[in-house]
Amino acid sequence: MPKNTHKIAIAGAATLGAAALAFSVVPADAQTTTTDAVSSARVAYSSEPVQDVKASVTDQLAQASVKVDAIEAKKKAAADAAAKKKAAAEAAAKAAAAEKKAAAEAAAKAAAAKKKAAAAAAAKKKAAAARKAKEAASRSAKRVVIKKATVKKYADNLDGWIKHSLDIMKSKGIPGSYHGLHKNIMRESSGNPNAINDWDINAINGIPSKGLLQVIPPTFAAYHVSGTSWNIYDPVANITAAANYAADKYGSIDNVNSAY
Repeated sequence: MPKNTHKIAIAGAATLGAAALAFSVVPADAQTTTTDAVSSARVAYSSEPVQDVKASVTDQLAQASVKVDAIEAKKKAAADAAAKKKAAAEAAAKAAAAEKKAAAEAAAKAAAAKKKAAAAAAAKKKAAAARKAKEAASRSAKRVVIKKATVKKYADNLDGWIKHSLDIMKSKGIPGSYHGLHKNIMRESSGNPNAINDWDINAINGIPSKGLLQVIPPTFAAYHVSGTSWNIYDPVANITAAANYAADKYGSIDNVNSAY
């Protein structure tokens, strides 16, 4: 506390002490005039009471200062505690946000990994399907090649010629049966592929009938079946051309029972 304040407090305390002494010497039955007498009388001051008052005021001021300091310390402690609490709350919030962010990033990575794995599985499945299809196509191609490479064998006789001709006729949509071909061949040439008629009207006209089914050259050329020989004496070529002609004129070689 400032020195001036201490001096004022001590002077005030001394005055109060003097007043107390003055009132203490007034008798109980005294009149009001006595008060004036006391007031005009000189008061003797003792040094000891003043010193006691001064010490009491100093103690009170010291106690007041301690209380103020205590209050300030308490306020500071409360402010520090609040600051620490706020810092802890902010740290906790920051940690929670970081944990949430880390969890979100982990979830995103897991989703990306799952998507990548699914894409890889789909690609693998697609590749396997493509490989399987390619292998199937390759096997199919091999089967086709083998089938093409396989050539059916026919006997080099009348039975084999008729059967070969029937297979060609079937592939070309030309009607006819084994019996129909055989009966007409036997009637026309007796099964001789080199037979030639040199006495009928065709021979007289210079275009004799030739082969198993006795076909004249113009008819053979007109009804020749693709894939067979152009030699009129070739058994299979002669039979298929004659059957093709009979189908056009009579509906089938089976319907021919005489010269045609």
